[in-house]
Amino acid sequence: MPTIQEVTDAMLVSVPAPEPWGLEDDLDQTEYLVDGEIRHHDGPMQLVMPCLQMAEVGLDLFAIGHYPLLSTEEAMQALDAAVRAYDSGRGLWPTLSVGERIGYMERFVVAMKATREEVIRLLMWEIGKNLRDSTKEFDRTVEYIVDTLEALKELDRTSSRFQITQGIAGQVRRAPLGVVLCMGPYNYPLNETFTTLIPALLMGNTVVFKPPRLGVLLHRPLLKAFAEVFPPGVVNTVYGDGREVVGPLLATGKVDCLAFIGSSRVADILKSQHPKPHRLRCVLGLEAKNLAIVLPDADLDNAVKECVLGSLSYNGQRCTALKLLHVHRSIADEFAQRMAQAIDKLPYGAPWTPGAELTPLPDLDHARLMETLVDNAIKQGAKLSNNGGFRVGNYFQPAFLTGVDASMRLYHEEQFGPVVPMATFDDIETPIRTVVESNFGQQVSLFGSDPQTLARLIDPLVNQVCRVNINCQCQRGPDTFPFTGRKDSAEGTLSISDALRVFSIRTLVASKLSDQNKAILTEITHNRLSNFLSTDFIL
Repeated sequence: MPTIQEVTDAMLVSVPAPEPWGLEDDLDQTEYLVDGEIRHHDGPMQLVMPCLQMAEVGLDLFAIGHYPLLSTEEAMQALDAAVRAYDSGRGLWPTLSVGERIGYMERFVVAMKATREEVIRLLMWEIGKNLRDSTKEFDRTVEYIVDTLEALKELDRTSSRFQITQGIAGQVRRAPLGVVLCMGPYNYPLNETFTTLIPALLMGNTVVFKPPRLGVLLHRPLLKAFAEVFPPGVVNTVYGDGREVVGPLLATGKVDCLAFIGSSRVADILKSQHPKPHRLRCVLGLEAKNLAIVLPDADLDNAVKECVLGSLSYNGQRCTALKLLHVHRSIADEFAQRMAQAIDKLPYGAPWTPGAELTPLPDLDHARLMETLVDNAIKQGAKLSNNGGFRVGNYFQPAFLTGVDASMRLYHEEQFGPVVPMATFDDIETPIRTVVESNFGQQVSLFGSDPQTLARLIDPLVNQVCRVNINCQCQRGPDTFPFTGRKDSAEGTLSISDALRVFSIRTLVASKLSDQNKAILTEITHNRLSNFLSTDFIL
């Protein structure tokens, strides 16, 4: 059970980072990508602080770098480049064959792999993700791209034939939407940005992407790969304050699709800035308040293990994290005791500390918010049931709170951090009502062993959330499964195959089967005169 001094000592011992994870020089990024050209910004810059910010305990680390704060004019240049590259669907990229776009992406994967060590290093320094999870994020992203390419090949194969109905022959394929604005989250700044960016590109769209405020520099090593692999204007980047570089882009009406992962409040603001919101396609991954419902007959060993992992993997900074535990009163005391012990045993340290599960939060503001939420709950009658709930700089030792009820912010708000609230119930209708009345509807986890009881819970809950997990934590993967949510949790579905569909639209070429039209279609397909109207089969 750690103390403030023990946490402080662990952080101090962890600095400097061991090779190859140390930073020798400040990373002063001036580069941004527009129209296939890496340009240099000579205006205002944003200071990037390291994940370890602990000046009050003797650890005052240097800033790790800067990134550009682009002006509205510079952001507009990025948008204009994407618009030109799309050229109302007549540009090179949207008119390439699927096989040709796959070829470009395969070359990008090769270039991306060469940046692995540098991106992993920056994931740790910028957002405090531990070495294991930083490595996993990079490798999983590469795997995601490769799997998406295979899914696109399969999707195209099913479209490489004509359908003939009522004397009309038609070929149905998927066509791009236009210009896509991609904005990823700080907690998975590489992976979740790419789960929208990659399928958007593969379907023939051109892209402007803005990295999250926390997790900008780790994209820098990839700029060269984007510039060298893709045609000019297909991929463009913007950096800076959203009011300066995002709002004005949407206000032009030139953005056809918004891919955003963040809060519903910000998503609503972004959507409202588009002059023709009914023409703006949106792919949104937003908040969640995922419940774990622990039934009286649950296997407590498994339930505790999964609830600790589900609540505190990457310090609880996941939309799929378990945000509220509802435990039956008959087992609540034993469950709470086991949870508190398990949480207090989790190893902590800097992101590069071997075996560290708990690491500093990316910024001080978020650590202070955890304090505020814990204080609010305790004032309303909750009990701090483990040896946690304290802050050392921007590190927050996890707080396990019992006796949480609907009068507390933690019962309703997404904490997105290392605070684990637990409520008890006597009647199963209590947690069900909590799910029903929540603004969010992503997932729920059920822990129990009676098939009939679980079945009775599954049937109503699948109409409130989009994934019900049986005796395991909430999660996104595998990436072949659909990932979405109801209510304020999502718009659109992201999985390997669903993402290809959400960034495209079914389009067809059709003709009455007269002799002349048969000859025309035969000539076009046999001589490969069209990339869209084609019977080529990608192997």
